[in-house]
Amino acid sequence: MLLAPLFASVGTLPGIGPSVERLIARAARGDRVIDLLFHLPDGLVDRRYRPQLAVAEAGRVCTFHARVVRIIAPENSRGRKPWRIVVGDGTGQAELVFFSPYQAQRLRVDMQICVSGMLERFGDRLSMPHPDYLVMGEQENTIPLLDPVWPLTGGLFPRQLRTALQGAFARFPDLPEWLDPEMVRKRKWPTFEQALRIMHRPSDFPDLMEGERYAAASERARARLSYDELLAMQIAMARARIDNRDRPGRSIIGTGALRTVALSRFGHEPTTAQIRVLEEIGRDLRAPHRMTRLLQGDVGAGKTLVALLSMLCAVEAGHQAAMMAPTEILARQHLATFQKLSPVPVAFLSGSVKGRARKQALEAIRTGAAPLVIGTHALFQDKVEFADLALVVIDEQHRFGVAQRMMLGEKGDRTDVLVMTATPIPRTLLLTQWGDMQVSRLDVKPAGRKPIRTSLHALSAMPELVAAVRRALARGAQVFWVCPLVSESEALDIAAAEARHAMLKEYFGDLVGLAHGQQDIAVREEAISAFAEGRTRILVATTVIEVGVDIPSATVMMIEHAERFGLAQLHQLRGRVGRGQADSFCLLLHDGQLGQTARRRLALLRDTEDGFVIADEDFRIRGGGDLAGHRQSGLPDFRMAAGVHVEQLLRAAAQDAQRVVDGTAPAVRRRDAAIAILLELFSRTDAQRIMKAG
Repeated sequence: MLLAPLFASVGTLPGIGPSVERLIARAARGDRVIDLLFHLPDGLVDRRYRPQLAVAEAGRVCTFHARVVRIIAPENSRGRKPWRIVVGDGTGQAELVFFSPYQAQRLRVDMQICVSGMLERFGDRLSMPHPDYLVMGEQENTIPLLDPVWPLTGGLFPRQLRTALQGAFARFPDLPEWLDPEMVRKRKWPTFEQALRIMHRPSDFPDLMEGERYAAASERARARLSYDELLAMQIAMARARIDNRDRPGRSIIGTGALRTVALSRFGHEPTTAQIRVLEEIGRDLRAPHRMTRLLQGDVGAGKTLVALLSMLCAVEAGHQAAMMAPTEILARQHLATFQKLSPVPVAFLSGSVKGRARKQALEAIRTGAAPLVIGTHALFQDKVEFADLALVVIDEQHRFGVAQRMMLGEKGDRTDVLVMTATPIPRTLLLTQWGDMQVSRLDVKPAGRKPIRTSLHALSAMPELVAAVRRALARGAQVFWVCPLVSESEALDIAAAEARHAMLKEYFGDLVGLAHGQQDIAVREEAISAFAEGRTRILVATTVIEVGVDIPSATVMMIEHAERFGLAQLHQLRGRVGRGQADSFCLLLHDGQLGQTARRRLALLRDTEDGFVIADEDFRIRGGGDLAGHRQSGLPDFRMAAGVHVEQLLRAAAQDAQRVVDGTAPAVRRRDAAIAILLELFSRTDAQRIMKAG
């Protein structure tokens, strides 16, 4: 098999034992040779500055030849005093400093050596603490002129990666070209193998070492690799679109009777956006193929009503419909809305539904006595059987694993799928995760919604902020106080919330409640209920309140260390207020030392409430396309696609992929076998099945 050398374990490479293999697998997020090759450097050390010591500039990486003049060993070998090696090149001297004796003890006076590292100045002395390279003079060519820097993990050293990469390239197969040759020529792109070599082993290309030639070449190499990754994804999505289009579904045609009742209970006219989206979903349901549609709704735009009316259409046609939400809080929020508006029974199922109530819910779902079903991940468990599930609605779909979404979709026969998100997605990024779906946008908010006044405040003004909360309480307001993202550790986030809760209790006593993700569901729901009912007036919380908490009486949102949150998340949190008729406020509390980019991002949130504008602008502020930076939104994890031109590359890849799939791309038949290799390399051969899950 052509790709066997790339899919082999890293441990099969020369000089890579089991312990190093494990470290590389951890750093490269995979134990195959291709995973190693896809682990691109994130920096570069330029070692081309090779001056005489008399004119060497401190503060730069410097490479120079010298003779060992003197070796100064530490007086006490048990202490932390360093070895000092005085070296000279005839024009001046410098001191090499080693805290580990290994390198120092190899040296002898009068040895000719070559070293490379950061040169520093202490008083009138030049010093190089722990040189990056120290070789004998005749081995100068083993020090790279341009030295890649890879992300590492504890215990893994660059030399081990270099050894592994040398072995990987030695066995690199001769791969056919999958890109349009004219595109490659026009963009001056290297081949796939050359692009990887340029990134990992610049020294293999001596002609690129002069001036800025390597910078230009590496930019083209990175663009080539980004395009390959994006093209593989887009071809898989284009094929998934065809599969979705061709998959037999069932035509769902409702009478409109149940929807008329629900709308009369709703008591307001739907927005123009809701009417438009309902028509789009209705067309999909009536069609003889399966629906796979993404519904994007900005905060407060009315997704729940659209979901209910779509589900009632399926019920009017004699079928069942189910909605799955990622948290019990959000699921119960939907349940409360459905019970107010739905003219048919609604069953509810979650992990907290036990005993007789659970048995009754399962029976109602199995027999069809409950045409509408709402629940959490409990819905996809084996014991849950539906009478006739025709439509699945998945809310905040990025919070579910692919397997979970697929299992729910497979509970019915030819099930239509509507996935919803309240996180506006940049238009360009829609191509990356939902390019196989039709997309609907709810971009008009219901009439009567007042704007939320957003402002920025330094955390150093905490006494003034507490005074502002006191004034808000005096006028009858309720306050959310969201605690910062401290780190990747949820335990630390909770500790921060508990500390802020204790501080606010000193000022406001029992008016302060606390809600976070590690509490028992009953405790957390009691805290939120107490706040909703006005028994507490301040709710200190982590981002557990980000989605699904609907408390119209809450009018003030305080967000600590707002600069640590993504803009989409901040927009979601802000959307927890402004749901009633009173004026609402969002205070973004930040570290006083904000960088320029962080300040721009927070200012963007301050100046607009349009989630779609925020998403598109944030995408641009991040540098025009750091796809990996959008992981918090549930977007795919890219290995290559990054940099300022990725937006243009993504659009080009989407167009190229469509031409490949419909057979109109240049030389597409000759590229077929090569494109199959591309999909294998980027693990996209099973993508269609995954994408159908939403």
